[in-house]
Amino acid sequence: MHPSVVQFLEHLKTERNSSEHTLRCYEDDLVLFCQFLNEGHEGEANPIDVDGRRLRRYSAWLNGRDYAASTIARRLASLRSFYRFQRRRGTITSNPTEALRNPKQPKRLPRLLRVEEIIQLLDSIATATPLGIRDRSMFETLYGGGLRVGELVGLNLDDLDLEQELLRVRGKGKRERLCPIGRTSATWIANWLQVRQPKSVDERAVYLNRYGERLTTRSVGRLLETHLVGHGLDPSASPHTLRHSFATHLLDRGADLRSVQELLGHRNLTTTQIYTHVTEERMLDVYKSSHPRAQGKT
Repeated sequence: MHPSVVQFLEHLKTERNSSEHTLRCYEDDLVLFCQFLNEGHEGEANPIDVDGRRLRRYSAWLNGRDYAASTIARRLASLRSFYRFQRRRGTITSNPTEALRNPKQPKRLPRLLRVEEIIQLLDSIATATPLGIRDRSMFETLYGGGLRVGELVGLNLDDLDLEQELLRVRGKGKRERLCPIGRTSATWIANWLQVRQPKSVDERAVYLNRYGERLTTRSVGRLLETHLVGHGLDPSASPHTLRHSFATHLLDRGADLRSVQELLGHRNLTTTQIYTHVTEERMLDVYKSSHPRAQGKT
């Protein structure tokens, strides 16, 4: 990697305290950009010596490689952060990303599971083994608290207050919040703690793999897919689907948007507002399928 990229990543790690996942994303995005710059270039190109025209060519290059609009937008966002950093350091006098425009994003509503599908998933998990109890506990907690999967695997024992049915979770940007989980989730966490077997006495992670070490987000995704397939449910649903379902089911039952924002840990209300579109669409579906005057019914 070019030294300027290494310096930027070190800044993110030491001064911004970015997560390992965030660092990997930035590194992947900037390495790809440097690969583009190095095509047809003798030696290593310097990303500092790039103007807006070259960046627009890079955006077109990404589009030509059939990346999704959301992926292109993320890669361009990484460049914006990189050049803002260089501008603050005085390495460049102007930011070449100012003229960049993100590709138009298609409007996509979050994937959801219906309440009865959630219940089917949770009640169908066999709990005769410690790992089965762990899986039931994990997915009850993801749905019961609307957690991100990274928040789930990041839970430590001292983050639990099962008597008050509360968790302390660390969300995006290391922001902490208290998350209510309800009696059912708290009960299943307690069941899991009774059979939890850490590899060492120093292991503080709540959720462990079969070797007694902290689970990864990828492992949780694979476990969920296994249970979905095994019970005839949509295998494309992800751990984040449980979070989307949590928010939508709350709004369907009269929760106010501001409270759902707090429960999800969203910094901006606009992020939460996508769920109002989901519930509006569901209301229209109910109307069209049920009302005698909908769509020309007589």
